[in-house]
Amino acid sequence: MIEVMRFSQSMHDDVKEILITAESIAERTAQLGKQITQDYADKNLFVVCILKGAAIFTADLYRHVEIPATVDFMAISSYGDRTKSSGVVRISKDLDVNIEGKDVLIIEDIIDSGLTLSYLLDNLRSRHPASLRTCVLLDKPERREVDIAVDYTGFTIPDQFVVGYGLDYAQRYRNLPYIGVLKPEVYA
Repeated sequence: MIEVMRFSQSMHDDVKEILITAESIAERTAQLGKQITQDYADKNLFVVCILKGAAIFTADLYRHVEIPATVDFMAISSYGDRTKSSGVVRISKDLDVNIEGKDVLIIEDIIDSGLTLSYLLDNLRSRHPASLRTCVLLDKPERREVDIAVDYTGFTIPDQFVVGYGLDYAQRYRNLPYIGVLKPEVYA
């Protein structure tokens, strides 16, 4: 038990500052769920959760969507264990179902350069969904390299390396309940 507490505290110690509190995330997630419920009221919503980063956000958001909806998962990456996108996108887990004719909502943890989301949108458009929209927890517009519009945004943040609430560095920190700025010495 002491080991767990020490590890837990070290995770928090690696965070320079809390950028978005757990309470703010919960409040904004509920608002987004309400808006999505209204916008898709007459549709059969098909949610695509982008693993691993968006899993926690998707689960919480999904509980606030009050219409029939199904969910599937994709895993794509352009980061690896780096702090910036490599620009090379790799699909490591594809959808299990055909999305042709479905009203698809992609849920992603963060958009910065836009390269990954742009690739994903092109890929999914080629599968002929009835509609295709995006929902991101965090938007870093300062880093944008591709002109891309997001339909639903949780928070706009400055160009800082953030972790928590599903976002990681080298597969760590996903379980922090808030969005925090990671200390540079942790990843330098």
